[in-house]
Amino acid sequence: MKKPEFEELEYHETPLGELILRWRTVPSLNHQEVFEVILDGEFLMSSLNNTTEIALAEIPLRQLGSGSYDVLVGGLGLGYTAEAALYEENVASVTVIEMLPEVINWHRKNLLPLGKTLSKDNRCHLVQGDFFHWVLNQWNENAEPIPEKFGAILIDIDHSPEFLISPASKPFYEEAGLKRLCQYLLPDGVFALWSADPAEESFLAELRKVFQQVDIHDVEFYNPLFSRQEAYTIYVAKV
Repeated sequence: MKKPEFEELEYHETPLGELILRWRTVPSLNHQEVFEVILDGEFLMSSLNNTTEIALAEIPLRQLGSGSYDVLVGGLGLGYTAEAALYEENVASVTVIEMLPEVINWHRKNLLPLGKTLSKDNRCHLVQGDFFHWVLNQWNENAEPIPEKFGAILIDIDHSPEFLISPASKPFYEEAGLKRLCQYLLPDGVFALWSADPAEESFLAELRKVFQQVDIHDVEFYNPLFSRQEAYTIYVAKV
């Protein structure tokens, strides 16, 4: 029987809306396989373009230099940021906080290409929880324990500091929220944030109130579906 060119692998109703994991092939790209995530009717991510998710780990972690650091990733997604962090020589462990248990289960059930890699690496810990609640309040003492301090905190959850998945995360992007984040960073730690939008001056101003050094990285990639170069933003801030 011929394999279909499109398949909905999982469907879930979540507090954030309908969550869909789908698989398809792209005939124009020699039938390349692609995994896509849709949340509340919005296209969230695709395995076709993972350059910026990888850069979210590589750029800040290579600023840390030598050592052995615990890394925190906010948002699991398709797992490319977590995997890239595990490849860095100065990383001792990677803790991923993911709000939706369904996304964690996709990896543990090997529905996604990186599922086995992340689930089998004993340095990688997939933890279900609300990252923004953890920063703005405190970690639930009944939840799975995580390190107290991190060398790097990498976030890929919202579309951008202005285009939020949930309004509950808005206080995080303000001075008080960023100061709370710093409590979980080592003295030489680094914070990095992925954004689908160009750098926003209002958010940069908030970052500069809290961090000594703030940089913007426009990471370009080729989008074969539209035959054009595109770019997303990586904010990098050092304590």
